[in-house]
Order: sequence, then C-alpha cells, then structure tokens
Amino acid sequence: MNVSIKEKAQIKYSDPNQFDENNHTTEFIIEVQNLEKTFNDVKAVDGISLKVRKGELFSLLGPNGAGKSTTIRMLTTVLKPSNGSARINEYDLIKEKNKIKSLIGVCPQENVVFGALTAEDNVEFVGRMHGMDPADIKKRMNNLLEKMNIAGRKKPVKSFSGGMKRRLNLVMSLIHHPQILFLDEPTAGLDPQARRLVWDFIKELKKTGMTIILTTHDMIEADSLSDHIAIMDQGQIIAFGTLEELKSGSSNGNILEFIFSSKKELIKAKSKLEQITNVKSIREMENNKLTISFSGGIETLKRDILENMNSFKTLHFREDSLEDIFLKLTGRRLRD
Repeated sequence: MNVSIKEKAQIKYSDPNQFDENNHTTEFIIEVQNLEKTFNDVKAVDGISLKVRKGELFSLLGPNGAGKSTTIRMLTTVLKPSNGSARINEYDLIKEKNKIKSLIGVCPQENVVFGALTAEDNVEFVGRMHGMDPADIKKRMNNLLEKMNIAGRKKPVKSFSGGMKRRLNLVMSLIHHPQILFLDEPTAGLDPQARRLVWDFIKELKKTGMTIILTTHDMIEADSLSDHIAIMDQGQIIAFGTLEELKSGSSNGNILEFIFSSKKELIKAKSKLEQITNVKSIREMENNKLTISFSGGIETLKRDILENMNSFKTLHFREDSLEDIFLKLTGRRLRD
C-alpha cells in the first residue's frame, strides 16, 4: 500500500465539512460526526464523519471487515453507536430513532422474506407495518412488482429464485415511500440481465429526489450510479469524493496491462520496467499479467516503455478505474 497516497486521501477527502463549506444553502439529509462502534474492545467503526446531500446517491465501499455494514446498521437504528453522533433529516439517531425508522427503507444484504407468503402478501405486510392505506399499498405494490418483473406470481416466495427474492426485498423496502433508501449489496447474486434491470430502476429512483445509500462490491455499479463515494478501511474513511476527485487524488496516471507468454518473460519485463523513472507502480497479476501506471503520457509510452518491451503477447491501455483507486488506497481487492 502506498501510505503517502492514503494520507493524502485522508487530508483531501475525509473532512466532515467537505461539501461546499461556505455554501449555506446546501441541504444535508444525513450528518455524521465522529461515529464509533466497539465490539469487545475492537473498534469496528473508528470515528467516521460524513455528510450526505438530499437526493444524491452516496456509495460506501470497503473490503470485508472495513466497517461499512456496521455503519449502515447504526444509521438504520439497528445498532446503537458507542460514541459520536448523527442526524438523519434533522432527527437525532439515538433520541429520535422511531421518527427515523418511518422515513427510511432498508434492503439488507441477506434476503428477508416470509417464504410461506406470496410476493404480494410480503409487500402488503410491510406496508401495513408502516400504517399505509390498503388502497395505496395495492396501487404502489403493483407498480413496483411490475418494474421488478415479479408481478402476478401467486406461488409462495419460498419457490422463488435467489434473484427474485432479492428484487422482492427491494420492493418491500420501497413500498412506504421512504425519503432515504439504504441498499446493502442490492445486486448480489443477480444475473447480468437482472442486475441491469435493478441499475436502471435505481437511476429512476434518483430522478425522483430520493436519497440512496449504497454499499456494493461491484465497482462498475458504484462507478455508474454514485454521486459521491467514500472508501472505508479498518473502520475509517480513508478517501472521499466524486469519481473524478478520487481519480485526481490517487495520481495513478495512465494504466497499461501487459500479458506475457510465460512467467519467465514477465519477470524479465518487470525488471526492465523497474528501471524506468516515469513508471510509478507495477502490479503482478494472475495469468502472466502485469499492470503498470506511468506518467509522461504518450512520450513515456513510446520512448521508455515500448522501446524496452518486446516480449509481451498483448497490450491494453486504459484509464484509471475505481478498482485501481481502491487497490492503491487499501492494497487489496474489494472481495478480499
């Protein structure tokens, strides 16, 4: 892990007053200050601060064990913080949690459905829990089930596939018109077609002005949907910003991916690349793949890199990705 980049990210992105500090017309629907959660003397969440604008999609990324799920469980009133404070739509997280419950919807990471009931029965049950009028439940339920392609199914939910249950959970979290929607891995286990359906639906929700908090392991998902992204590691927010700001702060430069015919050729090429001043990082991957970042643009590519590289099988050039940024900051892949 490049510590200097991580420190830079902390300074640049994790200030709790980072959004338009001098613009007092900006409206924040979630404000978190020094939030902590400790389990048996282990800090799962270590003093995080963040602000979320009303109507934006805010993504919280991090490897397993980073503290993001614990953070979500605190913000949805499931867990009581050990320290710190938070306000959701001006309500205090601890003192006014019942008011908060009425304005949030939660699609948890694990499917929570009543297997013996139909999809409509599951949705109606949640609607009645929120005190909705039966006629309003039916109208909204039919629309949401249709959008998720599970309308008209009369069999018990226990006969549904995992992907269908996932989409049903999303409908259940939305039936009561929440102001804030928490999505914890909403497309986990979905096939590409269903994943795209959910992505398009989330984009529609954004257009209505709903605030959405997303945790995901899918970098493409976070990249395509997010207004702002926070990266957590070891209970702390280590970077924050728009995708463009994170790219600027990571300073990865241009990315080249080489694939070699053999491990021997890879090692030989790696040795040469390590001697080039403008090559900033070298990462050895599986299947004889080598990924490098470099500065100096096309001149460095032609003059320094390609002149010294004549044994590769394929070469691919691409821009910095969200996964590159994550790896640079944490030193590991998101699924580790």
